[in-house]
This record gives sequence, C-alpha cells and structure tokens, in this order.
Amino acid sequence: MERGNLTEEEALRFYKEAYQREKRRGRALRHKLAEAEKTREATQRKLDKIRKSMPWRASKPLRTLYHKLTRMKERLGCYGSLKGIARKVGAKMIERQAKAQHGTASFPQIEEAARQRLYKFDREVKFSILMPLYNTPEKFLRQAIESVIDQTYEGWELCLADGSDEEHAYVEQICREYMDRDKQYLRPRSSLYCRILYKKLPKNEGISGNTNACLSMASGNYIALFDHDDVLHPSVLYEYMKAICEKGADYIYCDEATFKGNATIDDMITLHFKPDYAPDNLRANNYICHFSAFARRLLDGTQLFRSEFDGSQDHDMILRLTSRAKCVVHVPKLLYYWRSHAGSVASDINAKTYAIEAARGAVAAHLTAQGFKNFEITSTKAFETIFQIKYEILGKPKVSVIIPNKDHLEDLSRCISSIVERSTYDNYEIIVVENNSAGGEIFDYYRKIQENSLIRVITYEGEFNYSRINNLGVSQAAGEYVLLLNNDTGVITPDWIEELLMYAQRSDVGAVGAKLYYEDRTIQHAGVVLGLGAHGTAGHSHYRVSSQNLGYMGRLCYAQNVMAVTGACLMMRKSLYEELGGLDETFAVALNDVDLCIRAWKSGRVNVFTPFAELYHYESASRGTDLEGKNAERYEKESALFRERWKELLEQGDPYYNPNFSLERSDFALKISEGKAES
Repeated sequence: MERGNLTEEEALRFYKEAYQREKRRGRALRHKLAEAEKTREATQRKLDKIRKSMPWRASKPLRTLYHKLTRMKERLGCYGSLKGIARKVGAKMIERQAKAQHGTASFPQIEEAARQRLYKFDREVKFSILMPLYNTPEKFLRQAIESVIDQTYEGWELCLADGSDEEHAYVEQICREYMDRDKQYLRPRSSLYCRILYKKLPKNEGISGNTNACLSMASGNYIALFDHDDVLHPSVLYEYMKAICEKGADYIYCDEATFKGNATIDDMITLHFKPDYAPDNLRANNYICHFSAFARRLLDGTQLFRSEFDGSQDHDMILRLTSRAKCVVHVPKLLYYWRSHAGSVASDINAKTYAIEAARGAVAAHLTAQGFKNFEITSTKAFETIFQIKYEILGKPKVSVIIPNKDHLEDLSRCISSIVERSTYDNYEIIVVENNSAGGEIFDYYRKIQENSLIRVITYEGEFNYSRINNLGVSQAAGEYVLLLNNDTGVITPDWIEELLMYAQRSDVGAVGAKLYYEDRTIQHAGVVLGLGAHGTAGHSHYRVSSQNLGYMGRLCYAQNVMAVTGACLMMRKSLYEELGGLDETFAVALNDVDLCIRAWKSGRVNVFTPFAELYHYESASRGTDLEGKNAERYEKESALFRERWKELLEQGDPYYNPNFSLERSDFALKISEGKAES
C-alpha cells in the first residue's frame, strides 16, 4: 500500500527520523531554557538585593556609598558577606607572608649548602640540563646560568644550543665566559670535561629545534628542561636526587613561582603549589609546566619536542613522558622561578596565540594515543589553554539514580522534577529508597510518580543508616552505572548525566562527582580534600566561594582528579561499587562517601570532580545538622573511626592538595608555621 509517493515502510522511516530530529531539538531547547533560567535567577537575586537595601531607599549619597562598597566587595573576590571579605583579606595577608618565605629566604645557608654538596647518594645520576638560547637578554642569561652553577648537587651538565642572530653575539661570549670559569672550578678535581657545553646553531630552529639540539649534546641519564630567562632554586637538583634514590622517580617536577621582568625572584607575582601527578588535570591544563626532569630512557628513541606543537611543546612532551613513566614524583617545594616579561607566555598567552592551538593539538594527540575517539576539546573561561574535554560516551548504558528519602515531599518532588524535566540523557531509572516516612502525603506522591515507568519506590526498614539505605538501592538497580543522589538536590545543567558518565565509563576511574551550589549560588562541593577541617577528616575545597569564581589557578573550571567526591551526587560503575563492597555501613551517616572513594583510589583508580555537571544542593535538609546533641556525638565517633582507618594516608596528606596549603581553611590559603611557610 502507498501513501502518496511513499511506501508504508518509507513513511514509517520518515516519521521515525522526524521524531528523532524533534527529540534532539527538544533536548537543545531544554538546555537553552536551563541556561536562561540560571541567568534569570542570577538577575533576580541582584534585583532583590538592590530593592531591599537601605542605601537604595535612602538619599543619593548613601546610594553612592553602597555602590562603592559593592565594587570593593567584587574586587575582594566576589565573597557574599562581610565575613567572606574578612576571610579574603586574611588570605591575602597570609599570602604576602608566605611569598617572603619562598624566595631567597628559602635558599640553604652556608652550612646546609655544604652538607648537601657533600651528601653521598646511593645512585650516580648526571642531569643534562637543556637550555635553548635565542637573543637572550644579558642579565637574564647570566642569572639563569649562575643558578645552575650554584646547585648544591654537582652532578650536572648544562647544554646550551644558541640560535641567536648576529646582533646578539654577546650570547656566545657570555656562554664561553662561564665555560672557562667552570673549567677553572673543576681543574683541581678533573681536567677531563667541562660541565657547560655550548653549540652555535647555523640558524634559529625555534624552541623545539633548539631544544632538540641541546639534547644531541647531552650525556646524562636524566634530562632536565630549563628556560633561558628563568632561575633555579640552589637545592632543586639535590631534592630531585632524593626523589630518585628514595622513591625510584623517573619523572619529577616541583612547585613554581612567577616573578616580574627585571625584578628579583622575591618579587613574586604568583605562587603555584601543585597537586601530585593527576592525569585528568594534566589533560585539561599543563599544571606541571616547570621544572621537569626525567629518565632519558623515557624518550625511547622518540623526539623530545615535536615542532608541530611549538608554543605548547612542553605540554605535548609532558603528556607523552608521564604516560610512559613508572613513577612520577612531585616535590612539593617552590624550586623554580619563572620570569614574566614582554613576549613571554608567562606574561600573556595572547602574546603567542599559536600556543593555544598547539596546546589543543597536543592534548588531542595524547588522547588519540591513549585510544580515545570522537572527543571534543574547547577552551574554558579560566584561560584559553585550560580545556573542557568531552569524551565520547560508548553505547547508551542505563544509569540507576538512587535517592534515599524520608518524608520531605517538597525536596523530593523538586529533585525528581528537575531530573525528568531537564535531563537530556534518557536511559535512566530513578529508585527512591523510602525509609520510615511518617506523613501520608509522601505515600500519595510515591503512587503518583510510579506512574512513570522510569521511577520505582522500594522500602528500607530499620534505623537510619545512609550507607545501608544506598546499598539496598544499588542492589535493586538495573543500570550498569549507579548515581547516588540526595533528595535535596536540583539539576541545573541538562547534560549532567552525560558529563558524569563520560568519566565513569573509563576503566581507570572510580567515583565521579559534580559541582554543587547552595541556593545562593555559592559552592557547597567542588571536590573533597583529605584532612581538611576541624575534625581532621575531610572537607570541601572552595567552600562558599561564588559560582563566578575561577578557583585557585582556575581549578573550578576544569575536570580534575581529587581524593574524594561527595555522596550527595556520586556516579560509579555498578560492578565496581559491588567489587568495593559499597558504602561501609559502620559509617551510618558521615564520611561513608569519602571512605568509598579512598578504597577506589587504593584499588589503582582515580576519582574525578567535574565542574560541568552542576546541581543545587539544599544541604542536609533531610537530616539536620551534625553539630548538635546526639548528631555531634555520632559524627565524632565516625570521625574517630575514619581517622584510625586512614591514619597513614592522613599523615601523608592528600596527594591532590599541596602540603603548603592550610588544612584549617578551604580557600587554598598558604600554611604559615612558626613564622615560616612549609616548603
């Protein structure tokens, strides 16, 4: 039978295709509506604040004063209260103190320098320090070379490949001057070699070509990369030798600071205290940067720098070599000083716009080499070379959303409505785990929502135990992935499930968590730090920071590895959840999520926080506070159990949180101890 010019089969196919197109349009529309709602809410909050303020209702001078105070608050970091402003000012004061303690004041005194020079390591390592040259200013060049000569570990050679033009012939003269000096220094002990090697190149071959020329001169079993206008801490090679001999490190990096042009290194602009090796951080952002040293065998016959990635050649190299390394070690001390001056990437990435595309290409090459396909890499609002990576979701696996609930009709209704109305991923089920509700209205609601085939309600009987309740829900889940979700949450980003799932499907990933906001759009959760907080167990980083804040070194703008994420929104492969034994039921309410994440990490996996899955969290509306009466007693008991179970790990410190940061604050304030910052 035909309908017009179409057969029945063709018509059916036509209508199916039209349906799929409309479905996709509907998803896009929901996404736009969600973004518009976020904008509307933000605007409404601002209008309400203006209308309710006394300055607005008062005279013009008072309104003028109000606007001045508002601008001052914005300059102090977008904190939403006078208390927040005071904390920000306090953090700035601590930062100023710390800066003074991480510059030349941290250099070893004469006795300590002598001890380091005389120390006998159980391995013989020669560091070949590669320093490509091109029209280097005389002052910068001398400071760089002298910072190498001043190293307390003397098993090094400095390889200089010079691509300078004729107008900068002094570069060669300076290099040969230092070569002669080093020969004089070594002559009493050996006349066989000079530690400073120099080669004048026929032409400038760019950063990659010049560095590869340095490598051709190198004889060391470890390679270190040094920019021609930067400065090394005198103890950096000594510290790296400790990492090699004590930990078997084959790739090493340290913390670093940026200082301005002709200023001294004590005039630091930015101090970058880094996490330990974190592959997801590194893909999104070259946080390792300086000062890389690595076993020569990691090159395995490959190029050090690839010219196609000039401008981001170091990111490409770091991604390649860390993926091959057996032991990547981070030395959490500020040992490298990166000079920021006109034309340098440290000064402004836009001075070298080609670096942006080179960085994107480097990440793409790495992901391809790791077996990923059909990924997307885009710049974020933090920085052009800080990326959001969208991984391909393999297949369309079912996700089981587990929501414990006791009464709280309004919270649960808001949560489920946000999932159903906003989510673009449609292969999911919602399992509400009813536990001891008393009101009749909630059961009427249960009957109503189960008319939706995607929603089930199961019953838990017994005293409240968050872990046991969730474990029951997971045991009834039909999905390949489980998503633990609090009933007092609300979806903001329509593709939140996809953003979590793209990480959870990776075999090297344990738990994945979202970015959660309080109702006023300040941050409730952006990853959990081990040892943070008054109880010395775990706490949320960037707590109560504005949603507009970029975070420490842009950390609120890219997916990253963390020790733990909150169980208020946590996705994990169901088989892994079961392999790990689920949430430990001895933690009835608190720290069960952190304990689960640590066990996932101990199994050799990484946990991921992504800021691209956003939800509201009207925290603890379902069970009140942990700080009063029996709740406080229970929390302290569970905290004591946690501290005992993970005592060794707590003593070592969270690998994704630098030990130079205070554990008493959540805003990455530096730790000050006895007048000296930890280093």
